[in-house]
Amino acid sequence: MTAATHDLVAFAALITSAALFPPQSLNTTTAFVCLVSCVVGALIPDLDQATNRLWDLLPAGNFIGKIFRNLFLHHRTLSHSILGIYLFHLLFTFVLPKILNPSMVDISLVYYSLMIGLISHIAGDMLTKEGVPFLFPFSFKIGFPPIKALRITTGKFFEKFIILPSLTVYIIWFVISKKEIFLNLMSLIRS
Repeated sequence: MTAATHDLVAFAALITSAALFPPQSLNTTTAFVCLVSCVVGALIPDLDQATNRLWDLLPAGNFIGKIFRNLFLHHRTLSHSILGIYLFHLLFTFVLPKILNPSMVDISLVYYSLMIGLISHIAGDMLTKEGVPFLFPFSFKIGFPPIKALRITTGKFFEKFIILPSLTVYIIWFVISKKEIFLNLMSLIRS
């Protein structure tokens, strides 16, 4: 999937999660950091690619990217697996309390947002012809549907003209249909 599709899938997953499991408290800073974290989480599994947008945002990103690409072995290996999810979980639970101020940001909500982005990315890639090595280091790849011919090709017609518009329609429909929940979330931010 393209980065734009991963971003929309992650955002759809985030708002769905927020509506199904609304936080008890939410401030403006946490809401903003959660939105950014979800997008970052959606891009993290592709850190093994030179074209990842995250490298463009970092000073000396291309140099750092070369080091990280080697750590991930190849594209869609460790970072697209259960083992990768677990390692990112360990990294996030270690790093987030050290870089975020808990009096300003709800660290648990930021963690969940990162994980929602990360897992939605992997789930999205399972829909592609390539699939993902979910049980890495075992090399076989898992995809949905199981028949490879029924899966989408990254960046082609079906993704651009069916998946992206469908995600946009879903997000609009979901926000409208869960309007009361989202208004309650907005009132949490204002208070």
